Amino acid sequence: MQKALVNISKNELILMINSNEIIIAKNENALTEKENTLAEKEEQIKEYKSELELLKYQLADLKRQLFGVKRERFISNQSDNQLILPFDIPETKEEVQIIEEKIEYTRKKKKRAEHPGRASFPSHLPVKEIIIEPKENTEGMKCIGNEVTEKLEYTPSEFYIKRIIRPKYVEDNQDKTKSKVLIGSLPEFAIYKGIAGNSLVTQLLVQKFVDHLPYYRQQQIFKRENIKIDKSTINNWQIKISELLSPLYQKMMMYVKRQGYLQVDETTIKVLDKQKIGKTHLGYYWVYYAVLQKVLIFNYQKGRGEKAPESMLGDFKGYLQTDGYAVYNKYAKKEGITHIACMAHARRYFDKALTNDKERAAYVMLKIQNLYKIEEYAKVNKLDFEQIKELRLKQALPIFNELGKFLFDNLNTTLPKSPIGKAISYMLARWTSLMAYMYDGALNIDNNLVENSIRPTAIGRKNYLFAGSHSGAEKAAMFYTFFGTCKINNVNPYKWLLYVLDNIHEYSAENLDDLFPANIIKSNPEFKQL
Repeated sequence: MQKALVNISKNELILMINSNEIIIAKNENALTEKENTLAEKEEQIKEYKSELELLKYQLADLKRQLFGVKRERFISNQSDNQLILPFDIPETKEEVQIIEEKIEYTRKKKKRAEHPGRASFPSHLPVKEIIIEPKENTEGMKCIGNEVTEKLEYTPSEFYIKRIIRPKYVEDNQDKTKSKVLIGSLPEFAIYKGIAGNSLVTQLLVQKFVDHLPYYRQQQIFKRENIKIDKSTINNWQIKISELLSPLYQKMMMYVKRQGYLQVDETTIKVLDKQKIGKTHLGYYWVYYAVLQKVLIFNYQKGRGEKAPESMLGDFKGYLQTDGYAVYNKYAKKEGITHIACMAHARRYFDKALTNDKERAAYVMLKIQNLYKIEEYAKVNKLDFEQIKELRLKQALPIFNELGKFLFDNLNTTLPKSPIGKAISYMLARWTSLMAYMYDGALNIDNNLVENSIRPTAIGRKNYLFAGSHSGAEKAAMFYTFFGTCKINNVNPYKWLLYVLDNIHEYSAENLDDLFPANIIKSNPEFKQL
């Protein structure tokens, strides 16, 4: 072999070396390509695993929405009053000596709470007395007392005709042209030319917008009393009432605009549109709540874009509390506005992430739960605004500091598209706004007050499905405004609306504020309901 190599020329040897180098280079390139392919496959496997985890979470979330409990309730495993049981006890090889002991103890038996008794009847209800005498002859016997039994009874709504008779008088003069005729003034009616009295239209509107009973169902109730009223007639009554009350609605809108602390939210309403044959238009009720003044405004808009809240928020200055919808960012950045985010919305992201990353999600939810315990303490003890602010700075601020550190430490260790990653990103992006409620004791930790005011409209949507037109949706927003404000102020909506229809003609534009539910109850305490 050595002799064979000696016989090889120099050029041939160089050629062999070069060819071997090329082969080695090709092998190295092939190996590098295989390594790159392997790395790409591993990266793809990671992506697939991430997508699989996301799909599993989405499936669990859908099952929860369909079959699970709707209430966002979180119970920590580590209760303040519950000891942690040491289940993971290390095994020992020590021998156990059995010792018999006689143990005596005293058991505290819980005494069943006494029944509070039957609830008392309201004092304002009329009483109809019925005396039942014995069937036997009681002549010559002495009455020694009465056995009294009380039952709460109900009489269905009663229709009746109010006939107003106004006698006319004339002076008894021979010259009839100079005779003076006297007649009593006709009282004001919400619907001047029509058969409907104020109490009837009040009941119709309350049943539709408070009890969510569409007009066609109310017509069926009328039919049981042999009274037939066309739906078109009822719709015309609603239009006339809305025209009468429009100045009051506009006054309430102007009043809310001037307040310094508003909570805002929006909800959908389907509307029939002549330009969309066979389809409905998806409109929106934008809801504004002046928290301190307890006045609520529903404002219908055709869309959900940036221009939709312009009429109410264009010149607004003060505290603006909203959810995380992007449209509010435009107004939150304006000079003179302090934006407050909603802690309840931030919490919901972690509630959904419990199935994805229970340990971290539960930690954050426990911290948020502690923040709400502080708010509950302030409410139960009826602290004033200054005391609430001091309490928050003393107890809530340290919790925020711990929570903020935890979120920043875990931000880069979670997948951005995972539920826990989205929850952390959502909260950190609104961190300053979430803490802003500590600026003033009058501010709320969340947006729940305005959300609770919106919920009744969801029942209405299920019953009447859609508004007949954009104009009809605007008029419905007016009545939701009136009755929603009544609910917040614990005012009987029927008594309030009937009083307004009977007396609004006596109020000028300047003193329409006196008809606001929060103000009218001061002069009419009987309007208050439990």
